[in-house]
Amino acid sequence: MRAETAALTADYLKSTDPDRYYASLLIGEDKRAAVQSLYAFAAEVASVRERVSEPTPGEIRLQWWDDALRGQGHGNVRSNPVADALLTTIGDYGLPIVPLQRLIAARRFDLYQDPMPDLTSFEGYAGETVSVLYQFAAMVLNDGVPVEDGDAAGHLGVANAFIGHVRAFGFNASQHRIFLPLPLFRANGVTESQIFAGTPTEGIRAALGQAIDLAGEHLGKAEAAIGALSPSLRPAFAYAPVLRAALGQLKHVQEQPFAPPPDMASWRKIAAMSWWTWRNR
Repeated sequence: MRAETAALTADYLKSTDPDRYYASLLIGEDKRAAVQSLYAFAAEVASVRERVSEPTPGEIRLQWWDDALRGQGHGNVRSNPVADALLTTIGDYGLPIVPLQRLIAARRFDLYQDPMPDLTSFEGYAGETVSVLYQFAAMVLNDGVPVEDGDAAGHLGVANAFIGHVRAFGFNASQHRIFLPLPLFRANGVTESQIFAGTPTEGIRAALGQAIDLAGEHLGKAEAAIGALSPSLRPAFAYAPVLRAALGQLKHVQEQPFAPPPDMASWRKIAAMSWWTWRNR
């Protein structure tokens, strides 16, 4: 990968998804740019919803990325440094493009106001948008060879998604969007209109508590699976301790669902990941 492309991609990742940028710093320098290209691509696709005012322009942008992956991009695709970096990584490590296409397809859900219909759909969405990043980072560390990770990537991705969407519950509700599985709320007597009204209820708190419990279950399974991996692959999962710390803060969200949630300082995240990586090497 050209040094200029790698630097621009790293800068883009740092500005759009600083947490994954910090996690990428725990990857060896020889493979860091490749992992950053995957994270930057995911950040770019995830940000499409916030940069469009209606679905159609978002669909067009997502289609651009799908075309680029299939080698049918319009214009000079490689002039986009993130696309250039991603395509270089795919070529260097022989990564399959289908999971990345599924990531793009899953992000189409973000463009619309439909609520997350059920737990299975949520887990599928989490797998296609988050778990794939852990899976591919591990493959890069394994020189492109698929990793039998005991579903470390799958469980960590779902835990990551649950924690992120519990934290973002209030913001998403203000946008009339529900990313957590709707049946969790309906089972506790909560309607969509109550969520969009922004008024905390015991039913909302109970539903969020159940989402927190599910996040904890997946995180525990992920941690067990990561522990069974070769130490050389574990840096791909260095974000796990940040998720463990974030899980402990979710009670605040449960108590005040529509208030901005607390967050760890960046230096604390870096320290947690660095210590975890040192212990797991």
